Amino acid sequence: MTTPLLEATGIAKHYGAVVALRSAALTVLPGEVHALMGANGAGKSTLVKILTGTVQADGGSISIRGEQRVIRSAADARRAGVVSVYQDPSVIPDLTVADNLRLTSTPVPAFRDWMSELGIPDIDLADVVRDLPLPTLRIIDLARALAAEPDALILDETTAALPADLTERALEVVGRQRASGRSVIFISHRLIEISAICDRATVLRDGRTVGVVELSARGAERRIVDLMLGEALAESATTPDETPARVTPVVVPSAPDGPPRLAVRGMAAAHKLHDVSFELRTGEVLGVVALEGQGQEELFEILAGSRRSTSGTIEVDGRPMHFRHPADAIREGLVYVPANRLEALLPQRSVRENVALPLSAPMRRWGLIPRRQERQVVDAAIERLQIDIRAQSEVRRLSGGNQQKVTIARWVAMGVRTLLCFDPTRGIDIRTKRQIYVLLRELAAAGSAVLLYTSELAEIQLACDRAIVIFGGRVVGELSAAEADEPTLLRAAYDLPPDAPMPEEVAEAAVAAGADA
Repeated sequence: MTTPLLEATGIAKHYGAVVALRSAALTVLPGEVHALMGANGAGKSTLVKILTGTVQADGGSISIRGEQRVIRSAADARRAGVVSVYQDPSVIPDLTVADNLRLTSTPVPAFRDWMSELGIPDIDLADVVRDLPLPTLRIIDLARALAAEPDALILDETTAALPADLTERALEVVGRQRASGRSVIFISHRLIEISAICDRATVLRDGRTVGVVELSARGAERRIVDLMLGEALAESATTPDETPARVTPVVVPSAPDGPPRLAVRGMAAAHKLHDVSFELRTGEVLGVVALEGQGQEELFEILAGSRRSTSGTIEVDGRPMHFRHPADAIREGLVYVPANRLEALLPQRSVRENVALPLSAPMRRWGLIPRRQERQVVDAAIERLQIDIRAQSEVRRLSGGNQQKVTIARWVAMGVRTLLCFDPTRGIDIRTKRQIYVLLRELAAAGSAVLLYTSELAEIQLACDRAIVIFGGRVVGELSAAEADEPTLLRAAYDLPPDAPMPEEVAEAAVAAGADA
């Protein structure tokens, strides 16, 4: 029998009264790509942190190549051949790329080689990290980890923040690691990726290992969903083909001759946006579709008040607006939910404090905050979004899905009028995604307007009434939800005619970055 490269048994971890892991087990063989699956809050990230020494387990054991090891730090893990790329970039933002490499003693030639392999050959080591986009930071983390030549590489939602072309490069590298006899522990909520590159999957639920699935077996994807959610929940959360069930739109029509809630006319910014115009109406969820770097991020930042446009106008309820600060946008009812939830949260404060944060903004004079009223509003928002508050002493201890729900809950508590959602379900499990889809539809039905950018094309038909497509900083198409199937959206995103065959490389990228199953 082959000796496992890495074996963890009976792993337990408590944070006060909160049980993060009860009895987790993981066995990874040499030359294997092994998926670690589970809904948000199942304990995946905690187990990864224990395997890499950044968190100490309360119980259980870890063996490397049959020898039991005590891993007390990241340095211990690295010496044992275990290196992780975490869900959030592990870089110091105020330092340059070169400085960050020196902190981890990363050999620069090897790092540059891997950056080229991963699709960013021209990285400038003098760049300050905070000035780089999130996909580049994820590739830097991955290249730095690969340069350490680990026996076991752990990838925690690494592809969630990557565009299609970089995702394809990353998955190719994973395949080469396996071919060289090294192992990869792969965490992703994209079942299409899991099925394409993984050999087996270990599934966690409520801090326990509930099963191991051979990916080559028939019905493996369905079995994973059943194990992740529990069989009853899986039946309600998915259709037989593993696709999250359609959320039926309930739209409140705008008055035919009334102004749109939000109108953008001829928007331009720097070299990213050139001429963007669209309208968003009350009771509508409008999707935004774009490949990486087509100006969508700049558009949302302008609407949220954190970036200035060079030309164009913004109208809110028919009135022209000039946002110089996010507070200006918030006063007009435009609130922003970013993909990186830590940008929007106070990670060391409680759930309640984070949700209540905007409630004090309307106060115009000093005085006591009406705590009873505040608590009622906050409690209602927490209950509506089904936020797990067992670890409410600090938001940073919540799962990624619960953190994102907190960022949305604060605006629900305030009474959202126009919600700007930038890839809000990135790196979130199937059940939490469905909760967010349903919430967006409910908000629209109650009279809010929602602008939703998503990197998951399947989400357009799941949650939106219609979609606009941005290419090269311009709106190049508009489709109803009925028309917005994935092939059509992908052709539009590449600015191809509707009946044009997709280039082979485009099709491959679509598979690599395909929608969650």
